[in-house]
Amino acid sequence: MVRSVIELPISDAPSDAELKKLKDYFKEMPIGEILAGLKFAKNRWSAKDAGTLKVGRKSIIQKEVHSVTTEQAQWRLKNWKMMIANYRRRGYSYPTISRIKKILVQKSKKRK
Repeated sequence: MVRSVIELPISDAPSDAELKKLKDYFKEMPIGEILAGLKFAKNRWSAKDAGTLKVGRKSIIQKEVHSVTTEQAQWRLKNWKMMIANYRRRGYSYPTISRIKKILVQKSKKRK
C-alpha cells in the first residue's frame, strides 16, 4: 500500500479527537467516498449559511401549513381525500400527512 501525505490549509486547528477521526476516515475509506461526503457537507453548509436549508419532516409540515387561513384549513379538511392524494404524489409519508392534518384541525378551529 502506497502512503501519501496531504497538507491542507484549514480555518481552525483541530482537536486531538478530531485529528484522530480524520486520520481514521482517510485510512479506512476510499478517496472517492471522502470527496463525495465533503461535497455533500459543503453544499449543506452553503445552504445553511445562505438560510435556505430546509430538511426533514418539520420543514415540510411548516411549508404546508405556514400561511393557511382558517377558511383554507376548513376547505382542506373537507376535501381531505384529494389532499392526501396530492401529498402522496409529492412523496410525503403517512406520518407527515397526519401531522399536517393535526395542525390543519387546530387552525380550522381558530376564529378571528
